[in-house]
Amino acid sequence: MAFGAEELRVLRRALALALHPSPASAEDVQDCLRLAESVDEAAREGARLRAFLVADLARYRAALPGTAAGYLVLLEEVLAAGYRPNPDDLAALRALRGNPTAAALLDRCRILAEQDVRARLAGRSVPSVPSSRTRLLALPGGRAADEPDKKPEPKPQSQPPRPDRPIPTPGEVFPPRRKPGPPPANPPQQLAAG
Repeated sequence: MAFGAEELRVLRRALALALHPSPASAEDVQDCLRLAESVDEAAREGARLRAFLVADLARYRAALPGTAAGYLVLLEEVLAAGYRPNPDDLAALRALRGNPTAAALLDRCRILAEQDVRARLAGRSVPSVPSSRTRLLALPGGRAADEPDKKPEPKPQSQPPRPDRPIPTPGEVFPPRRKPGPPPANPPQQLAAG
């Protein structure tokens, strides 16, 4: 996640208030709340993107071996987004291990799978997706200082995506480009008058 210059200024001020508590101005509180809402929205958007990529990965995996190139690229992308490979991914990569990219991804996924097994055996939870952050409730001298017993009103939750509507495939969203036809074999000749 990247922050702009204004967001970094707000973040720096919020960190300063957390380290050295002092009364915060109303403007600082509003800036921090706006930043928190922006971070929450970015996290929700990241989760939606991750869900789309994982669903797309399952479709590509189901169509193997014909979609090997697309599957490998997509698997690299979802691994970078925090996805943990499942047994179906490992089986698909084993079937494709003649491909150098698939062999490298198989090694990477085996390492991740081993880390997950070790974490489970040690009693630690394995993160399936990055954990969401907790909401910013108050800054010293902010809203909570004026209203100590009042709990924040819950925001209405947005509607979850409709399960009856299928997620479009990349081919539906980005239709293939048509190749231009070959040039005519005998171009028409122009006759000079005169």
